[in-house]
Amino acid sequence: MNVTETGDKGSQLPTEGSPQKNSAEHEGYAGVHVPERIAETDDTNANESKERLLEKIISRDNLNEAFKRVKANKGSHGIDGMGVDELLQYLKENGETIKEQILAGRYRPNPVRRVEIPKENGKKRNLGIPTVVDRVIQQAIAQMLTPIYEQQFSDNSFGFRPKRSAHQAIRRSQQYIQEGYRYVVDMDLEKYFDTVNQSKLIEVLSRTIKDGRVISLIHKYLRAGVVVKHKFEETEVGVPQGGNLSPILSNIMLNELDKELEKRGHKFVRYADDLLIFCKSRRSAERTLTNILPYIEKKLFLKVNREKTVVDLAIRVKFLGFSFYNQRGQVKVRIHPKSIAKMKTRVKELTARSNGMGNEERAERLRRYIMGWVNYFKIADMKNLLQTTDEWMRRRIRMIYWKQWKRIRTKFEKLISFGIPKFKAWEYANTRKSYWRISNSPILAKALDNNTIKGLGFLFFSDYYRQVTA
Repeated sequence: MNVTETGDKGSQLPTEGSPQKNSAEHEGYAGVHVPERIAETDDTNANESKERLLEKIISRDNLNEAFKRVKANKGSHGIDGMGVDELLQYLKENGETIKEQILAGRYRPNPVRRVEIPKENGKKRNLGIPTVVDRVIQQAIAQMLTPIYEQQFSDNSFGFRPKRSAHQAIRRSQQYIQEGYRYVVDMDLEKYFDTVNQSKLIEVLSRTIKDGRVISLIHKYLRAGVVVKHKFEETEVGVPQGGNLSPILSNIMLNELDKELEKRGHKFVRYADDLLIFCKSRRSAERTLTNILPYIEKKLFLKVNREKTVVDLAIRVKFLGFSFYNQRGQVKVRIHPKSIAKMKTRVKELTARSNGMGNEERAERLRRYIMGWVNYFKIADMKNLLQTTDEWMRRRIRMIYWKQWKRIRTKFEKLISFGIPKFKAWEYANTRKSYWRISNSPILAKALDNNTIKGLGFLFFSDYYRQVTA
């Protein structure tokens, strides 16, 4: 991709003091935002660095690895419209200039593009999509910060970390409950990513990162702003959720809370901003909540949702889509009812009679969903759930085919081709019973039996569960 002139699609090489007007989306905000330079101290001098971390970030090998990650993740375009497929050519032509600007402190990140994602409660989550060039730079920074901070992070933190997973967080929680910590403080940080205090985050970063140029570059990304419906908005608080830097930055901030909880001797499990603090009694849990609130709100300047933050029995809370239960003195893991309801809603959408999908596409999309869902929840006890879910899903698939056959003659011929006697095929072809009722009939269950449905390309929950847990 050639470097574009003003008004064309493509990432210009942004420098401080030179407003960008690369596309129609830029109009209305170009020149409005001038990122502030952080207050420099002896620890974060932007002109000198002994560790030369910035040089490591923009090294050839690190940037190549960052490019590969961004390309593999694909994702949508930023405000400049450039897609991942155009990124390689652009970096070949402009990569050295970008590196020079970063080293000179003149690089200016683009604002992120706001995208709203629906949440389960009907509200929306704000995501900020950086340009693909900025995603590479953010990823390069994250790759260098990760090994530095992994040495500091708590063993009870599991989100967005290498070789750690939600499954491990659930197993650790299960262990604590089994040890007698039957009550939890289920902490809800209100709009965490949107409310992070940037000054506090910069202060925390500066304790470890002594290359002030890196701190300054991260600060520019925090203050880059957001474009909402072609209108620029400043970002004076928060960490844009959706960028490559946000996971590591959120962990760095919440590591302060982890260290405080450890200092106070608490058992806890944190996955990103989902936090459970385990206690042996309700009174202890209530006291823990009362004592930790001032630290979170007055020291870290984060907001706690008082309505959603609860003290309850551990077996009654939902954590990462799972819940816990007791069976003969053993604490076990199951899928929370809300997660089951969400799964059934999705399967119902994919097996709707009028969603316009062809049967091959339907089978493929169901297959992908089932594989992802089972892989996430496979540590839970769910054999009986999957069996009943499969029976219900197969009935819905039979209903789809019965409706698609439409005409009496077509139904008659299809039933005969699947081995149904002529008199029964004719009887059912002429029935006026509803699609849903017929889908549960022994005749249709025989015509479209389990093996036939599998042969049509459909995957069953139970089959895949046995496959991944064998």
